[in-house]
Amino acid sequence: MAGGSAFNIWYRGALLATVAAAAFPATAADKSTEFHIAAQPMQGALNALSEQSGVRLLYPYDQVAGLRSRAVTGRMPTRQALEKIIERSSLRIAIMQDGLIALTAAPAQQGLIKASAPGAFAAAEIAQTTAVAAPEDVTPEEVEEVVVTGVRGVARTVIKSPTPIDVLSAADLERTGKAGAFQALQTLVPSFNLPARAGGGTATVIATGGLRGLNPDQTLVLVNGKRRHKTSLINSVSSLYNGSVPADLDLIPTSSIGRIEVLRDGAAAQYGSDAIAGVINIILKDTPGGSISVTHGQNFDRDDGQFTQVVGNYGVKIGDRGFLNLSFATKDQALSNRAVPVASSIQIYPKINGQPDPREATVDRLVTRNSGVLPQNGVNLGYNGHYELESGVELYSFGTASQRTSDLPFTFRSPNSVNALPQIYPEGFRPNLVIKEDDFELAVGARGKFRGWSWEVSSTYGKDLAKEHVSESINASLGPASPTDFYVGKLVSSEWVNSLDVTRGFSLASGGDLQLSFGAQHRRETYQVGAGEPLSYAAGNYVIPAGQPFAGQRPATGAQAAPGFQPTDASKSSRNNYAAYGEVGYTPTQKLFLGAAIRYEDYDDASGDTVVGKVNGRYELTPWLAIRGAASTGFRAPGLAQENYAASSSQFRQVGGTLDLLQIKTLPVGSREAVALGAKPLKPEESKNYSLGVTLEPLPRLSVTVDAYQIDVDGRIAITSTLTGPAVSNILVANGLPGSLSAQYYTNAIDTRTRGVDLVAAYRQDLDAYGTLRFTLGYNHNKTKITDIIDNPPELAALGPSYALFDRLSQGYLTKSFPKDKVSLGVNWSWDKLNVNMRQTRFGSYTVQQNLVGGKPTNDRSYGAKWITDLEASYRVTKAISVAVGANNLLNIYPSRSGADNASNTVFNANTGAGQYPGISPFGFTGGSYYARLQWDF
Repeated sequence: MAGGSAFNIWYRGALLATVAAAAFPATAADKSTEFHIAAQPMQGALNALSEQSGVRLLYPYDQVAGLRSRAVTGRMPTRQALEKIIERSSLRIAIMQDGLIALTAAPAQQGLIKASAPGAFAAAEIAQTTAVAAPEDVTPEEVEEVVVTGVRGVARTVIKSPTPIDVLSAADLERTGKAGAFQALQTLVPSFNLPARAGGGTATVIATGGLRGLNPDQTLVLVNGKRRHKTSLINSVSSLYNGSVPADLDLIPTSSIGRIEVLRDGAAAQYGSDAIAGVINIILKDTPGGSISVTHGQNFDRDDGQFTQVVGNYGVKIGDRGFLNLSFATKDQALSNRAVPVASSIQIYPKINGQPDPREATVDRLVTRNSGVLPQNGVNLGYNGHYELESGVELYSFGTASQRTSDLPFTFRSPNSVNALPQIYPEGFRPNLVIKEDDFELAVGARGKFRGWSWEVSSTYGKDLAKEHVSESINASLGPASPTDFYVGKLVSSEWVNSLDVTRGFSLASGGDLQLSFGAQHRRETYQVGAGEPLSYAAGNYVIPAGQPFAGQRPATGAQAAPGFQPTDASKSSRNNYAAYGEVGYTPTQKLFLGAAIRYEDYDDASGDTVVGKVNGRYELTPWLAIRGAASTGFRAPGLAQENYAASSSQFRQVGGTLDLLQIKTLPVGSREAVALGAKPLKPEESKNYSLGVTLEPLPRLSVTVDAYQIDVDGRIAITSTLTGPAVSNILVANGLPGSLSAQYYTNAIDTRTRGVDLVAAYRQDLDAYGTLRFTLGYNHNKTKITDIIDNPPELAALGPSYALFDRLSQGYLTKSFPKDKVSLGVNWSWDKLNVNMRQTRFGSYTVQQNLVGGKPTNDRSYGAKWITDLEASYRVTKAISVAVGANNLLNIYPSRSGADNASNTVFNANTGAGQYPGISPFGFTGGSYYARLQWDF
């Protein structure tokens, strides 16, 4: 808002009123509603009108304080009711569009308004109503973001929220140049960490990121306020987040997202299990018009990693009572690779009569082809719609449907291996696992009002089916007759959620407002592991014949890289969850808000029942300074996948200081072999969450929030150490498994304490004829420590002191392997048809901690902090056509190397030529990339 004077505020308000009247339809404002609004303070009356009409209101907060309104009763258009409420005040209607009305003050009173102050407008909106984007004429200084996550009933602006919330618009997501919502969150949310590759196997498929240093499945994901179903792909071969089973945001079309609200606070009492670290609420688009865009790019180095994305969105009104929005997104990601050729001293072929094979001199020594981003392609479809009946009841539905194919090339098996039968693979082989997913979610519901109470009923069903096939493999135990392609099996996960939510606001005779909310929910979860074809897990009796290398030895059983799920691994499990909650929000004065929530949940399996609660509050010390805080208890029931998943995989592990490729079996906690190794039934994780913060608006157009937090999690579920060696082999053999396997299982292993601080600041500056500038600053410091580790179970203790249930390596992945801090600096310049967006992100140092060798941390690797620069420039060629070019990691920064001196070109795994960069790097290890985007708006 140029100049910031009272006259400019009034002038633009009047101008907007004129433009809005001509350009924006006022369908919702003209619709007649039965109003029952008592004479009361102005703010309460405006909130009541918004609740009863479903129209979103924006108004100057300072001008409403101390005013009272007359009673409004009877059936009339919303516009008429609003005019009656404000007729004795200085308020006037400035903006009117479908579903949104903004008020401003008359000129005589404008001197009392702080020019362009963030939060100068308050908002009233029922929680179930999807927010409507402000018209383009209204700058962010005039209409601040309103959130519906974290408090029911009356919606609030970000700065007025009693708990910290980040709001990311569709434009924010698009300007990052990232392919998915999770990747954009890594750039835009300071306390969100998304490693390039959390590990191998299915961990490379799932978009896996954690909030405030906790696991991905300790953050609840909502879509339009409804719980999103989880993926079926557990992080089973993972360094970070091992065992987590999150919702996969990359299966939601990015073009369908109107905005994302990230609640950075424990909210299990409000939303249920999983909301220990916070909530990510995706609000789908609900606006008319459409667009199609095509983005293409690739890496700077090696000209690899080609990426193409085509997305589209179209919204249309259905008469004057309904709306439908359709979206699609396609993705095609090519392979990138940062491995280097192995040294000539590495033997690839078996020796011939004790001498090197002549092929050693000419063989291509770039044996690893998968050290980078792996290939993936897919199609996501989505819709969002609603229709209001003449009775005033609104029906709504939204959903997504996705197909995704992911290629997982595995480590090269050289001919110098007992498993590379020369009759089939004389030059070695690289197994390739292909995972084909079908995922869908459907939500239907209705909302309305009954005797002043707003109610909503909904039903949501989501399912994820993943089928796995491995090619260019072999079950060498079957000999040369083995097939090379195998069906590995399938994983299926589903959730069906039915909810009832009721809320009502009251204006108390003694002054102040009260919001009462309550509800109930039923959730049914299922999980299935389907067996693969028999030859994929068969244990043959082939012995390498005389005259060949490795004569007399027996090869490994099962398909190389991905042995099939065995019939003993196959399972079907399900459970029901029943929940009830109550929530109250009390605003005794304009300066104070107090909230409380309580929730009871009961599982019909071993997770049992629990009661959790939360209290929060906010108090304005001055018009520009407020304090806020919250305390809550929470829980997360163990995932069905964590209890029932069983599979074998090949993983590199440090054993006695040597990096070995092990066949590791993940055991269901209830299996005989797991119980023989000390496994116990999983219990829910329990948490305590405390936060204290301040919000500041010290200058016009400047807002700052600072929030400190502590999260204690007891009984945290984690994967055990890799249990290997003769004693473990004897137990596995005794229970019918091959002695060549190592083992691990999930257990409530540890208690942790996470402490940190978030800082978020935003400043806007008008440059008059040269456009506007927006500056943002985000900072997070986060530290997790282990406060308790359970003792070795007797079964494991009996094997000797060398066995640890949760070893130093596993501990490090929870405490040391995340950046200690993260700084994000952003600048956005908008001028006429040009928009330039630049972001600098500093990822702090971190350490990959290994088990001790000879009592010393010989193999620990530390990685220093790095600054990453992202830049995008877009230009609107015509009213409908815009182009953009950009670069992620513009300066082509790589992580510190994993070599002995962290500067040489040595690699961590000399046998494969890979590992010189950490897979868990928060900004990847393939360097920078560039892209171009063409968009058509219609």
